[in-house]
Amino acid sequence: MNTPKEGITRVDGRLKVTGSIRYAAEYPFPGLVYGAIVSSTIAKGAITGIESKAAESAPGVVVVVSHLNAPKIPGYGGEEEIKTFNDNRIYFNGQPIALVIADSFERAKHAATLVKVQYSKEQHQTNIEAGLQNTFKPWGDGSDYLRGEANAYQNAPVKIEAEYRTPIHVHNAMEPFAMTAKWDGDKVTVYTKSQYIKGMQREIMGMFKLPEENVTVNSKVIGGAFGSGSPLWPYAKAALIGAKMIGKPLKVVIDRGQMFTMVGYRSPAIQKLGMGATADGKLTGITHIATGETATYQQFAEGITATTNILYNCPNVNTQYRLTRLDMSVPTYTRGPGETTGVFALESAVDELANALNMDPLEFRKKNYSEKDPEQNLPWSSKYLRDCYEMGAAHFGWDKRSQKPGSVMKDGWLVGYGVSNGVYGAGRAPCSAKARLSADGILLIQSSTSDMGPGTATVMVKIASDIISIPVENIKFELGNSSLPAAPGEYGSMTTSSVGSAVYEVCTALNEKFNQLDGKSGAGDPDYARILKEHNLPFVEVTHKSGGTPNADKYSSHAYCVHFVEVNVHPTLGTVKVTRVVAALDGGKILNPITARSQVIGGAVWGISMALMEGGVLDHRYGKYVNNNLADYHFASNADVPQIEVLFVDKPDPVTNAMGSKGIGEVTIVGFAAAVANAVFNATGKRVRDLPITPDKLV
Repeated sequence: MNTPKEGITRVDGRLKVTGSIRYAAEYPFPGLVYGAIVSSTIAKGAITGIESKAAESAPGVVVVVSHLNAPKIPGYGGEEEIKTFNDNRIYFNGQPIALVIADSFERAKHAATLVKVQYSKEQHQTNIEAGLQNTFKPWGDGSDYLRGEANAYQNAPVKIEAEYRTPIHVHNAMEPFAMTAKWDGDKVTVYTKSQYIKGMQREIMGMFKLPEENVTVNSKVIGGAFGSGSPLWPYAKAALIGAKMIGKPLKVVIDRGQMFTMVGYRSPAIQKLGMGATADGKLTGITHIATGETATYQQFAEGITATTNILYNCPNVNTQYRLTRLDMSVPTYTRGPGETTGVFALESAVDELANALNMDPLEFRKKNYSEKDPEQNLPWSSKYLRDCYEMGAAHFGWDKRSQKPGSVMKDGWLVGYGVSNGVYGAGRAPCSAKARLSADGILLIQSSTSDMGPGTATVMVKIASDIISIPVENIKFELGNSSLPAAPGEYGSMTTSSVGSAVYEVCTALNEKFNQLDGKSGAGDPDYARILKEHNLPFVEVTHKSGGTPNADKYSSHAYCVHFVEVNVHPTLGTVKVTRVVAALDGGKILNPITARSQVIGGAVWGISMALMEGGVLDHRYGKYVNNNLADYHFASNADVPQIEVLFVDKPDPVTNAMGSKGIGEVTIVGFAAAVANAVFNATGKRVRDLPITPDKLV
């Protein structure tokens, strides 16, 4: 069958824009009650008393839950986690310490303000700068790496040394986090925001020591998550405990301020880069030292320096990653976790060294192109980064770039061009799917994956339509429930590769089953309706488990992006405007260009925010955010975003999966902030190494 060359539009688009589809906080139940979280107001210490009588006496209040009256949870063990309502310890400002349950949302919120808490305060520390003298090596992350000679850049004819800083980036998705929990004896059903439905099911099973069949997790649609939707956060534990205590369905929705402290964030980082090259531009050494933060009660680590090990052909590379423990909530995965932070520093340093060499930064990157993975000494499964360079540069007009910073002005604004690489691993995990083709001509495919916005169901329908020759409108993809065939989490840019492989293979197996029924094994497209009718079958069904990438240990697989950015900078006010963006991507075979392009645009918009606006600001005296709202936490609006042009190499990867695709959700933000910073330098001659690039840093 034929589908449009640009792909298919979102299969759930009408449901979303008409409000017909339900998000986590929109499920009604008879007798539903509402919970409001009470948060700690100190950063470290212990609760010495909770005065809740005023709240309990307020209209409509059912109960106030805290460590004073909550049941002991059988699954709370010695592992690193916040054991919600288990003890009186305070680990960060904003920690959930009580839950007020009432017969309406408004009554619960009001009563929560009536709860008074007494504390025994302890000295706290929330400033990563102060923690630099007290760092440790994370476990299990390959935090130290050496190839060749350490610090070899110091002996290079041309070298640079610089320090780069990135702030906290918080998860401010459009949909606030919510959980609706309903217990029936020792069985529980939840509706929530989850990027990993089977993983959350297992966490709840472990928390309450329940068998799999007693826990059902629903997450049909997600209004944005980007990594924060994976763990069972403390607010969700509070909802589960509260619902079990009262024996009624309970809905808990956290507010905007609580989104800053209860669902993770991108760790700030301080990075030092040393980089050296020969006079003709061949890299001789790179040293990359990075420090991030984690919580006192739990460790979170990410591969900030990992890309430095592989991106360039350089004989001497040494990297180190360390953490400092602070009295903060634990960071979490945030779009392009590790790479987004680390590549800002790496690609800024590359630009600085190219400038020191008086060499075009794109030519410098080409000259140090890695033909194989230098860290693992493996061939790339595919790498069309050169194609990205060529097509992106031609479309952008890179040849018009002035090598001399601050030399181009148009209509009273300084004009600059910047470029940066983006790199992200192309992974794949085992996944199961079920396909059923019925006599009514409807193909139903099921898998317990989720959709946090990229259009998971749409691309799965597109993959199925390439195998099963029926109209696209007759193909349905069901997701978002833990009882469906097991799928991995929707993160790491591997959903299309993992779930898509399961869909591809189960549809291929379904075709083969029809052919076998028809006595024509291995034939082409079956006559589905005739075969069902002849065998008097209401449907034919196949369940299939797809494995990981075959021969994954023999190849190194990554997606690539090259960001070309033009900025205008006002010479007096220091105002920066991103005026043009061209993103050229190697994402393997692009399975559905419409939704793929949307992914790239989303990454670029966030990249503009990261470069020019975003940053969580803390008052370290209290360990408290001072911009914990969408008025003071700045990010890009429509007026800040130019037309974003997206180019795809669109060449299949022969290794990653049968479709030839590579994930592009994360790579689209990796390196983007560096492209903006490099463009600002080209426009002004001023190098900003501390994000965001605000006017005060340029005036």
